[in-house]
Parts: sequence; C-alpha cells; structure tokens
Amino acid sequence: METDPFRIRDHVADFDDIVGDIVERSERTRSSLPMMGDVAYGDGPAESIDIFFPSGPRKNLPVHMFIHGGYWRMFSKRDYSYIADTVTQAGAIAVIVDYVLMPGQRMAVLVDQVRRAKRWVLEHIAELGGDPSSLTVSGHSAGAHLATFLFTREPEPSNLKSALLLGGLYDLAPLQQSFLHHEIALTEQEVSRFTPLSQRHDRACRVTLAVGEQETRPFHSQLDAFKIHLRDESVPVSVRVLSGRNHMDSVRDLGIPGTEAGDLLSALVSGRP
Repeated sequence: METDPFRIRDHVADFDDIVGDIVERSERTRSSLPMMGDVAYGDGPAESIDIFFPSGPRKNLPVHMFIHGGYWRMFSKRDYSYIADTVTQAGAIAVIVDYVLMPGQRMAVLVDQVRRAKRWVLEHIAELGGDPSSLTVSGHSAGAHLATFLFTREPEPSNLKSALLLGGLYDLAPLQQSFLHHEIALTEQEVSRFTPLSQRHDRACRVTLAVGEQETRPFHSQLDAFKIHLRDESVPVSVRVLSGRNHMDSVRDLGIPGTEAGDLLSALVSGRP
C-alpha cells in the first residue's frame, strides 16, 4: 500500500523522540528565560501568547512571532517555547502564539485568531520594550500556512518586515485526499478561501521559504508553487533547502542557534540578509 506523504509519523522514524525532545527543551526555556505567560489577545479559548525576553535593557527591541504546526489539530504554544532560545539570543522579543484546534473550530477561526494576535502585538509590544516596526514572523507546517495570512495585501498593510516559512502547506486541496480527511475534514469552501496560492501578498514583506531536504515530495512541490506565486506578485522571496533534515528535526533546529535552521531564524529576527 502506498504511504500517505502527508502522514509525517510514517516518514520520520524518530517522530516521538523528537517531539519529546522539543517539549523538554520548551520546559527548560520556560524556566530559564524571562517571560510573560498566557497573555490574552482575545476572550476566546486558547487566545493567548507567551512572550519571552532577552537579557538586558528592553527598549525598541525587534519582535518575532512564531506559529506552531500540527496540521491545525494538535500541539500548543507551550510545546514550542524553545523557539525563543534562538530569538532571544539574537536580541529580540519572542512571541509564541496559541490558537484553537480543529475540528472543534474551523479554519476561519484559526486565521482570525492569528491575525488578532498580530494586532495585539502591534498595539501593545512597545509597552514591553519592543519595536512594532521591526516585527517578523515564522511558522512551521500548518503554522507556516497560518503565517501567510499575516502578510496578505488585504484587508490592511501587513506591517511585517519578513517571514520565514518552514515545511509549509500552501495548497489545501491535496489534504482532502490525505489521512486528514478523517481528522479535520477540510471543506471545499475552506480550501478555496484559505489556500495561500489564491491570496494576494504584501510586497513589502520579504519571505524565506524553507524545507527539509528529506521532506516528502508534496512539501517540496508546494514550496515551489508558492515561490512562483510570490514572485509573480513581485514579493521578494528566497528558498532554502535544509541539508539532511526532515519535517520534524528541521523545526527542532529552529530553536537551536548554530544549526542551519536556527541561523536562518537568527538572521531573520536581527535583520541580517
């Protein structure tokens, strides 16, 4: 029987070990970095962010938002606190975003939530020493998909300087024939409305698309399609294939300064090319 290329567990032998490692790393991060936990950006369930700070004075610091993956139906911000290690080491404030999970809520709710989280950051981060004009975002897998809705051209300017999208999903239609059909049951309306390939994007936001070399074929082909789409819109975009990395160890690396993914993130948040 052909293996579903979207079922990550079937293609990453140490899936559970990597998940366990990132959860342990996140707990260490939460105990070692200055932070404000469960800051509400709305009144609904899971509408909160965790904010991590670098050491030293807090004034006009760059700000970085991270949106976790899990095919929109698993994980939480707490699992991904370790991303703040790279962000704060680069001298920026890290904002790790939570959102409700499918199928309990539908895609429209999730997209609205991450947009409202960004709005909260733009309106309030200066009070915490951040510079809202130096806002960047990254996301992994489904989180990369959600992150694309933070730099669409409408309904307003994105106010994002740059985005790093790792192992992202930019065409939702193939997921309707994957194992996810039985878990989140994407509707035709959701595919049409929330496929990034059908959106218009902010030309002022510089985008880096990254994928692990050992990812399954759909993640490479979706990256290629989104790269062409962004270039057709005159959005500045670059591509990075992470040597020897799969869907899970690539995101673990994002929180480890000195790795290929970690260095990409560090350069993004500090404004280096």
